[in-house]
Amino acid sequence: MSARGWVAGVVVTVVVLGGATVVADRWAAGEARDRTVAAVEDNLDGVVGTPTVDVGGFPFLPQLLRGSIDEATGHVEGATIGGIAATDVDVDARDVTTSEPYTAGAATIRATLPTASIEKLVADRTGLDLTVSVVGNQLQVTGKVLGVSLGADVVPSVVDGALKVDVEGLKLGGVTVDPSRLPGGIGDRLDDIAVPTDGLPEGMQLTAADVVADGLRVTASGTDVVLRAQG
Repeated sequence: MSARGWVAGVVVTVVVLGGATVVADRWAAGEARDRTVAAVEDNLDGVVGTPTVDVGGFPFLPQLLRGSIDEATGHVEGATIGGIAATDVDVDARDVTTSEPYTAGAATIRATLPTASIEKLVADRTGLDLTVSVVGNQLQVTGKVLGVSLGADVVPSVVDGALKVDVEGLKLGGVTVDPSRLPGGIGDRLDDIAVPTDGLPEGMQLTAADVVADGLRVTASGTDVVLRAQG
């Protein structure tokens, strides 16, 4: 065989082996992606639609061999967080172990609580039929109490990992009133409404809540997050 033929043979062999490695790598990434879809469904309650996920990047096999995936991201149309229906849920997990106990070195979940979910929360807490809407960059609540028009701002906050919504600037019939002066303890029911956050993976807690066009965008994050095993 000539030197040129030998070199050509080596090149062809490298290309073939390299192609096989790429195929194996993509197959492994595909298998991991399928498992991640199942993991997202197992670690979030009431998942709506099929999760879309991306895992690890390229090359993937070295990550698999060392037992830790660099990053896994996912998106689902909706899920239930603490019994509250949420939409547009994004999950980002880093340094995810590939054997039990499954953990993520760091993880973040972002989800939107639509105005309808906040309305239900307020109604369950207060017993009042009120409408929640987004006006500018604020949440506002309107309705009637004892036949009189009510209006107020709903102010979200995250304190020590707990989400709370306070009703401020309360007006009855267009007149600003002190909630404590409302009859029947209505003012107390409107004050400091706690939002349940159970259902998050162990090691995560709420860190932020921001008003967006269709409701409230909440963020939960944590380190050394424990993930429920598939099944």
